[in-house]
Amino acid sequence: MFSYFTINEANQALPDVIKKFEFTLAKKNEISKLEHEIQTSMSTDSFEVYILLKQKLNSAITTFYEALEMLENTGVVVKSVEQGLLDFPSKRFDQEVWLCWKYGETEIKFWHEKDSGFMGRKPIEVSDESLI
Repeated sequence: MFSYFTINEANQALPDVIKKFEFTLAKKNEISKLEHEIQTSMSTDSFEVYILLKQKLNSAITTFYEALEMLENTGVVVKSVEQGLLDFPSKRFDQEVWLCWKYGETEIKFWHEKDSGFMGRKPIEVSDESLI
């Protein structure tokens, strides 16, 4: 179910979001590792080893997309797993905006307009009550 986040709601959800993001990131890294193993195995291993690795990769991809879905079911939108960028839908006055979080940050400190992205991040003022 869709809903807008206030700053407080986004920060309260953040520990769970971080845990789910880290799980998703681990699955993405597992895919990268398996892809590398497959590339190496093509020239050095038997078909049997290659096929087993390919099956592991298929399972890892499925698990990654399941993790991504669980993460986005929290209400966030994943902008980039690789860069660790997530956005929480919010409103500033009557305008839709994103509350912006980057992996490693301990709280939501920035927002940006719908079309400006990460480079357009603006700091949230302590007294900024324009964000719902």
